[in-house]
Amino acid sequence: MRHYPAGVTVVTLDSPDGPVGFTATSFASLSLEPPLISFNIADTSSSIRALLNAESVVVHILGEHQQHLAQRFSRSADQRFTDHSLWTTLPTGEPVLHGTPIWFRAVVQQLIPIGDHTFVVGLVTRVHDQTEEKPSAAPLLYYNGRYHRPVELDH
Repeated sequence: MRHYPAGVTVVTLDSPDGPVGFTATSFASLSLEPPLISFNIADTSSSIRALLNAESVVVHILGEHQQHLAQRFSRSADQRFTDHSLWTTLPTGEPVLHGTPIWFRAVVQQLIPIGDHTFVVGLVTRVHDQTEEKPSAAPLLYYNGRYHRPVELDH
């Protein structure tokens, strides 16, 4: 599967033990009406317990300028939120990463155990989009074990 490119997201949520977050490359749009999104989390993830108990999440679609966040949230859980200049908290409690062109707040609708992962379905309740007509940053992609930026092909 490493030969299939994927957009890079960071999923964040609030928990009784503080903010939780992880990098996810399995994000997908499921439905326009109602607005549903999905992503997967490994059963071995340090974030799985908090996610299984979460009522809502924020999914950040990372721009090419945010590779450092993708790497930070794929490392040790105790290092992910140590730099308070990188994030703030929504009134609903979820952490939000600064400088992310697009993010979605979603209420967890379904958690479906599949193989060694859990498939998460969320109902979008808020969209933050700073891209207007033209994206402010190209999306960050993950392909064959490395981060990439998309390049437009000639017509």
